[in-house]
Amino acid sequence: MLFHSSIRKELARSFGATLLVLVTVVMTTTVIRTLSEATRGVFNPSDVPLIMGYSVFSQLPVILSFSLFFAVVSVLTRMYRDSEMVIWLGSGKGIASLLRPLLRFAWPIFVLILTLALVVLPWAFGRIEDLRDQFQKRSDVARVEPGQFQESASGDKVFFIDKDSSNKEQALNVFLVTREAGRETITSADKGTLQVVDGIKMLILENGQRLELYRNTNESQLTSFSRYVVKIGFEEPTVRAYTPATTVSSLELFASSDPKYHGELVWRIGFFLAAVNVVFLGLAVSGFNPRVGRVSNLVFAFLAFLVYFNFLALGKNWVENGKVSAWLQLSSLHGGVFLFSILWLTIRHNHWRLRLPQVLRSRSTG
Repeated sequence: MLFHSSIRKELARSFGATLLVLVTVVMTTTVIRTLSEATRGVFNPSDVPLIMGYSVFSQLPVILSFSLFFAVVSVLTRMYRDSEMVIWLGSGKGIASLLRPLLRFAWPIFVLILTLALVVLPWAFGRIEDLRDQFQKRSDVARVEPGQFQESASGDKVFFIDKDSSNKEQALNVFLVTREAGRETITSADKGTLQVVDGIKMLILENGQRLELYRNTNESQLTSFSRYVVKIGFEEPTVRAYTPATTVSSLELFASSDPKYHGELVWRIGFFLAAVNVVFLGLAVSGFNPRVGRVSNLVFAFLAFLVYFNFLALGKNWVENGKVSAWLQLSSLHGGVFLFSILWLTIRHNHWRLRLPQVLRSRSTG
């Protein structure tokens, strides 16, 4: 039908414009946050573009759901304002008949959101955690920036490099301070190389001096060396020791009995159910009042969406803490929103009105 086709085309334009704006905003905020974390040593600055891309992927289910909700409300509100809905309703069609073109437009978005929530989200969060873990596990020599003091991973050593080297496992003009019980050692060398021997990381210093200060006796000892070996620590495993629930695959979440995993599963499935509900809710709340203008419906839609997804996050927290079961949270929140939307839509479709009893009406008119 021509009318349905025009609705879908306008929905596509509004959805695309909203999606573009939201993705731009999310990318901007993600860049600022990621750069801030990179300056604190959480991520490698060279990995910022990758982390930004993965972060945008992780936010896409929410962005797509809001873009769909905003498109439905804005397009239908414009139709009410321009009296197109009056013509449609005057032809004998009810407001519920618009569900068909809306669902025909929205079903690919439903599939995309479900795929993102169940498959792409754990992969994106896993890549972010891998990049974070790899940067934190880099060698003590590799983590030092020229001209900056850097504490070792164990916390008992401080490094300083005057000149950088092309080899990440090698440094030139090394300054090392080691603190032990009752003793502090200051070591300087022309060159330092990191090697792993039997799983133990060793820093081999060449052509330098070593000053030992004893705190209890206030004595000191200065020695020169051509080669000196300092134990840095043990070689870290390449696999992440900690696996957050956000990085676990959806199949593992289904098979697990851990409440934290159930909370993450509720969060992922909730994206899909919320996307379906916002279509019904958007159709139910759409309208136009000349006294308050078009903006009122859009503001109400934004607030409704914000409350809905806040309850979704709150429900995830309740499931993780064992306060409610996963199925109870899904049925109560998403089922409640669905029934509320259907009831509101039914009232508007059938033009039901709340009428006062005859006695109260006679008293009010009298």
